[in-house]
Amino acid sequence: MARDALYTARAHVTGGRANGHGRTSDGLLEVELRPPPETGGDGGGTNPEQLFAVGYAACFESALGVIARRQRVDPGEVAIDSQVSLIPTEDRRFVLGVELDVTLPSIEDREQAVALVEAAHHVCPYSNATRGNIDVKLTANGQPVAA
Repeated sequence: MARDALYTARAHVTGGRANGHGRTSDGLLEVELRPPPETGGDGGGTNPEQLFAVGYAACFESALGVIARRQRVDPGEVAIDSQVSLIPTEDRRFVLGVELDVTLPSIEDREQAVALVEAAHHVCPYSNATRGNIDVKLTANGQPVAA
């Protein structure tokens, strides 16, 4: 753990993704973990991919806010649609793929929207943690962004 951490999240999980239960140390997040029907499960709970999709999108939006403030730009009411895919490999491993579709309603200039999202991708802790490990596809107001 980094000595100078601003914050450390703590959670306790039992049962894994198949029949698990997770709870944060502050008790504000408590979830039943179940595999989705698409992977042969019964559903009825959340799964790590859903949690990652929400976490990455929330973190990315915060990073975008930092960049917008630095550039003195108002991006408007930002929305991010995120997808996290669980992908089997030929050698029987699993990898993740991420897509973040960022909508910046107050930014009409396509190049400016792309530049903001690109800059946020360099600041976001999730992006930095996954860079080189996970394929990430980004769009800004429907335009592709170099990841």
